[in-house]
Amino acid sequence: MAPTTGPGRIQLAGRTVQLAWLREHSTQAAPLFARARAEVGHAWCLCRRPALRLVIRCTRAGRYHVAGWPGEGEQHDPNCPFHKVGPGLSGRDRYSTQAIQETDDGVFIRLATPLTSSLAQPETRDAASEETGNEAGSRRSVGLLGLLHWLWEQAQLNVSHPQAERLTWRTCHARLRQQLGETTINGRGMDEALYVVPPFTPAAADANTAALDAFRARLGRHGMTERRALVLGQIKEVAPTPYGVAYRLAHQRIPLYARAALHARATRSYRQVFGKAATEHGATRIALFVVERSPKGHLIAVDLAAMLTTGTYIPADSSYEVVMADALAACRRAFNKPLRYDTADTVLPDFILTDVAPAAYVEVYGIHGRETYDRRKAEKREFYQRQEGQLIEWDVTQPLPVLTRSGQRCSGPSI
Repeated sequence: MAPTTGPGRIQLAGRTVQLAWLREHSTQAAPLFARARAEVGHAWCLCRRPALRLVIRCTRAGRYHVAGWPGEGEQHDPNCPFHKVGPGLSGRDRYSTQAIQETDDGVFIRLATPLTSSLAQPETRDAASEETGNEAGSRRSVGLLGLLHWLWEQAQLNVSHPQAERLTWRTCHARLRQQLGETTINGRGMDEALYVVPPFTPAAADANTAALDAFRARLGRHGMTERRALVLGQIKEVAPTPYGVAYRLAHQRIPLYARAALHARATRSYRQVFGKAATEHGATRIALFVVERSPKGHLIAVDLAAMLTTGTYIPADSSYEVVMADALAACRRAFNKPLRYDTADTVLPDFILTDVAPAAYVEVYGIHGRETYDRRKAEKREFYQRQEGQLIEWDVTQPLPVLTRSGQRCSGPSI
């Protein structure tokens, strides 16, 4: 007999179902969702005993789904899709509820970058870009990198489990799209404001082209309003053009064009992403672009945030972290990558191992002789002492440390 509890099992209006089935058959399950929302007010996650509450949300299109209960993510089983790291282990802690607000009706995000401008008056500083400082919980809007990290974290693309299937862009696209219907960004539905490049197949080519054409049609001038939007995809190539560069994205034939000044700024801000070492270690480059439509219909990138990931889309802050993430996966460790969002000064572990209790921490040391780096290393060690968790350290001038739980060296990647 199948177990009545376990990660991925949901109780809805007295019926136990798999989360995967709910996501695939949300229309069929709509009566169950509606009944549970009316009678109980929430669903139950059966990853642990006693069961944990889940929020039931309904999108603007009338599509139901479940989400983690705010503040209870750490209580879920580490293998559960609704598990979240504890306080202090994510850059999201630095935002106020003005920046990211979660309710039963969905998630409301205040993006610092304006996506619309009025043609009737000169453009002024957008209120969303105002900040109150860097104290915990004080950021009142989300930057582009923060939004990219939020999407990745919500879709649990920063999590690796040995039992899970290997992540592909098809999986990433499906999980990211799941977040869009319930989210509003600067007053616009995120499913309208953000285009996630879909995976290419010959059978889907026409549908993908039509979706991109519809997205482009929403940009540009509409009455007295100029509209921008967001594109999220994987950078395959950066090619020079007479005026700057063309970002060629995986799975998409049409490139995004940008001026040379923007790309120069991007390479300075995201050196690890655009450096040669990343490609040498099999890394992937993910970017979130702010785009406009040119008079000739081209997509013009006017701003961007970029992120390095492994070939299976686990984020990394350097090519050495790519090596470590691949080694952890090869040793069948369960782990997640904490994301710093828009905060550069937050002290976070490079990785957290979630298959041991208490959780263990992994640090990768790739810089030597820099005072600020050594000071941060000392701060991190003090943090781990307070957490009373195991610390695994790798100085990249040395071989990889033992990573397997059994204590035997695994045959993962090396440099």
